[in-house]
Amino acid sequence: MAHGAPVYDHDVLRRLRIENLVLIREADLELAPGLVAITGETGTGKTIVTQAIGLLLGTKGDAAAVGAAGREAYVEAELEVPDGFFDEEGLEALRELRPDDEPGLVVARRVAADGRSRAFAWGRSVAREDLVAATDRLLVLSGQFAQRRLARPAHQLELLDAFVGADQRLRRYEARDAWRALQAATRRLEELERGADAERARLDELAALVEDTEGFEPGEEEGLRAERERIRHVAELGEGAAAAAAAVDPDDGDGARALTAAAERAVAPLERIAPELGTVGDELRELVVRLDEVARDVRRFAESLDADPQRAHEVEERLDRLADVRRRHRAATLQDLLERREAAVAELEATGAGDPVEHARAEHEAAGARYRAAAEALSAARAGAAEPFATAVARELADLGLGEGEFHVELRERDPGPTGTDEAAFLVRPNAGLPLAPVADTASGGELSRVALAIAAVAGGETIVLDEIDAGVGGVTAHSVAGVLKRLAEHAQVLTITHLPQIANVADQHLRVEKVPGDPTHTRIAILDDAERRDELERMLGGEEFVSAVTAAEPR
Repeated sequence: MAHGAPVYDHDVLRRLRIENLVLIREADLELAPGLVAITGETGTGKTIVTQAIGLLLGTKGDAAAVGAAGREAYVEAELEVPDGFFDEEGLEALRELRPDDEPGLVVARRVAADGRSRAFAWGRSVAREDLVAATDRLLVLSGQFAQRRLARPAHQLELLDAFVGADQRLRRYEARDAWRALQAATRRLEELERGADAERARLDELAALVEDTEGFEPGEEEGLRAERERIRHVAELGEGAAAAAAAVDPDDGDGARALTAAAERAVAPLERIAPELGTVGDELRELVVRLDEVARDVRRFAESLDADPQRAHEVEERLDRLADVRRRHRAATLQDLLERREAAVAELEATGAGDPVEHARAEHEAAGARYRAAAEALSAARAGAAEPFATAVARELADLGLGEGEFHVELRERDPGPTGTDEAAFLVRPNAGLPLAPVADTASGGELSRVALAIAAVAGGETIVLDEIDAGVGGVTAHSVAGVLKRLAEHAQVLTITHLPQIANVADQHLRVEKVPGDPTHTRIAILDDAERRDELERMLGGEEFVSAVTAAEPR
């Protein structure tokens, strides 16, 4: 029996939980990397495991799948995913839902008794299509699922890239990022070219705004208006200031200051006799000082008045210019105009002195050069790997008893995209005398499963679930199939439902499915220890009596 499961740098189905699905009441399975064998008597419900995986891959919910133990069926899987997985195209919805501290993916399907179903990621409801966009890249189920995937050129290209190795994965990431940058640059250039005249006119208008408002200052318009009012009323202001100065402190006669000083002199001698007059005396003395200051301020104001006609003309001219610029640029106030000037300066500096269309065209050319370099690197690696990959797959096909194991990889040029400019086509000749043809068109159902197995054994990749891949297989071929599965398990996790002890014997983990009598009868899935595995292998070989009989019949 096998020991020491492999360690991968890609996805692994770590846990599978099944509740009330057909005969399985509850199963919570911690799955190991490597080869996981699922065995059991015919009719125990082994294929319910593949039914659970099928739900995670998007099969339609069916009321018949709901067991007798409740009103709904539930399937949940915890998967490890490769670095950068959630950055891939088509996973935007899951990327937004992904918890910050969650490195893996937890997905689930819930099927109600009426057949309606819901999909979940990390416990949150998602569209079934969004769930399938992720699981279809992480899980492979034999049968129609495998046939559908193998028929897609994009999947064939992924398998070839997986064979190339980890460096090719990095090249794919670079090509994807370069393609996104090129698409963004293309959209930007097209937008600018469509509206080039309008864009140039808009930038010209911004430049005119900056030029027209050169030297304008915040609050300038209010200050000029105040100065204009002062110039217009200079005579009136002068007369009023002169009258005020004469009333406070005239050149001849007594004014308010002199009268206040006389009052202070009259009160001062009395303060010794009536101390309460001290406050009055202090106020009078302070008032005399204040009146002195008022008289000086009024005279200074009168002297500052200037009736210069030239200054009046300059003020009017400046106000007219401010109003004209505001009207031209549709600004309600000078402050609004200056704020728009600040924004215009920033945009013009960001745009640069050159033509924005030319700038966008240069960026587009740079993005195109980056993408072409990334696509060429991918193509070169694929071209170098195609023949070794085909040779390795052909060897596996021969081991699986599929004719002479002729397998070819054709690389064709296609329109550029996020995975480069290549398209891969897998061609196989399953039987001598037949022409090479695409794998999905040539192989029968059973043959196709073995072709998929041979390819996976070479390329590795996703977790693979095989349902009775060994149907109709026995003898020497059974040992070959076991060998292929074991080699495959070095590159990818494999769950296989099998009746062959040769396969179960080399598994890294062994699960047994068995019926539990009751009303109703239900199915239980158990992870076997070494002793239990020996018992199960003995049962698969025909039981203790059969093994003893075969052993006794061996020639001595």
